Amino acid sequence: MDNQTTIRERKPWETPTDEEQKKLPVRTAIGLVLGVMLWLGPYLGLVGVLVPQAMARITPDHKAGAIALMSTCAMIVSTIANIIEGALSDRTRSKHGRRTPWIVWGSIGTAVVIVFWGQCTTVWQEVLADCVYMIFLNMIVAPLIAVIADRTAPKYRGTISSAYALGNDVGQFGGQAFASLFLPVPTTGFIILAILTAFSGPVAALFLHEKSTKDMPIEKITWKNFSHNFAFPTKNARNFYLALIGKLCIVTATFCISSYQLYILTDYIKLHGGAVQKYVTLISMIMMVCSMICVLFAGPLSDKIGKRKMPVILASIVIAIGSLLPMFTNQAWIMLAYAAVAAFGKGAYDSVDQALNIEVLPDPKTAAKDLGLLNMANNGGQVFGPVFAAAAISMVGYHGIFPIAAITAIIGCILIVFIKNVK
Repeated sequence: MDNQTTIRERKPWETPTDEEQKKLPVRTAIGLVLGVMLWLGPYLGLVGVLVPQAMARITPDHKAGAIALMSTCAMIVSTIANIIEGALSDRTRSKHGRRTPWIVWGSIGTAVVIVFWGQCTTVWQEVLADCVYMIFLNMIVAPLIAVIADRTAPKYRGTISSAYALGNDVGQFGGQAFASLFLPVPTTGFIILAILTAFSGPVAALFLHEKSTKDMPIEKITWKNFSHNFAFPTKNARNFYLALIGKLCIVTATFCISSYQLYILTDYIKLHGGAVQKYVTLISMIMMVCSMICVLFAGPLSDKIGKRKMPVILASIVIAIGSLLPMFTNQAWIMLAYAAVAAFGKGAYDSVDQALNIEVLPDPKTAAKDLGLLNMANNGGQVFGPVFAAAAISMVGYHGIFPIAAITAIIGCILIVFIKNVK
């Protein structure tokens, strides 16, 4: 499995030790890169480009508030889905393993919803579509993150976290740039993004090639152990919650700006027509390239030095610095400078974040559920980012977004500092 040599007969659902996994699990890395890229790219292309365009058409005078409402409702649904689907994934016994059935069917369901989403003509339809979308999307997200904990020995987690981050960065920045090509033909864009999403689960499953978990022992659910399997952890969870809230703050900081990127370019930078599409593409490409440069080095370097906290702390500071730059001028070039600086920080952060998350898990047996809860910070950040940004816009204008983002990133950095017993 994954080019690894074992010194004992290990069950498919057991995490390998450093001694058992002699080589980097390359198949796992490839499966994560492709799987994450194919769900995240379409997702951020939708919520960052095509859906804001639709909201601007449906309710031009209240588009910022409509985006905030949609994001809030989607986060609530996503939180519940993350907990339930992650926990059920941990307990799934099938000939295809614990994670594969979820990511395959989740990708198919998500793709179907995207097609219907592209037909929405009212605010309530947009909100409902996003909520249903989140139910299916989290069938991919929570189980796929857990693959790192399932199949990676501690000594390789930084590198495999980098593989996850590589898929994340290509999807995040490439997805928005790709979606911007369909601004003149949004209906076509929704269909193409649906097709890409449909491939996410099957492609990842092909490389992961999970073994059967039909013989995996499952503890019967009782009222006594229900909270352990399906709710927030309560024992040995201090570091877990520091990582959760710290991650929430850092992701919120990035989405304060990225979720309003289109409106920042049109209403703050004052771009129009083809210049908007040009700068959306430029920003996305700069962020993708700069982030990928960090991704290729930060995770393996973290494995080599044996540290997780310090890279995350330094990356958070860089994100804060980048977020502050557009406050000083509304010239178009400043958004390119923001893209470069923030992307270096984001790339380093993403590369080590998942490795740090695994090291603060209260119980490996509930990895998908707990990593799903930590991933909830991504969903929460995508809600709080637009909410904070909308509040800043209404009170002081668009230039208020940038200090809010920087302060939020620094708060997240401080919380990571307080994590104990993790280098």
